[in-house]
Amino acid sequence: MDLILFILLGLIAGWLASIIMRTSSSQGFLMDIILGVVGAIIGGFIMSFFGRPGVTGFDLYSIIVAVFGAVILIWIGRRLSLR
Repeated sequence: MDLILFILLGLIAGWLASIIMRTSSSQGFLMDIILGVVGAIIGGFIMSFFGRPGVTGFDLYSIIVAVFGAVILIWIGRRLSLR
């Protein structure tokens, strides 16, 4: 059940990040999930670096952390593709 919730969290976070970064038309459902899950990992790592908890479960704080990480991931991807 935790895996399903983590995938659902990734979907929501990836979808929100794609809207924020205006990439929702160029990526699909699966890419939203991947960006959200990887974003949750990146966001959790960054938050723990600053002494804050990372993804703590299926709650608003975790979605914000995952969206933060996914936005950073999209931003890095854009910068690398410009070179």
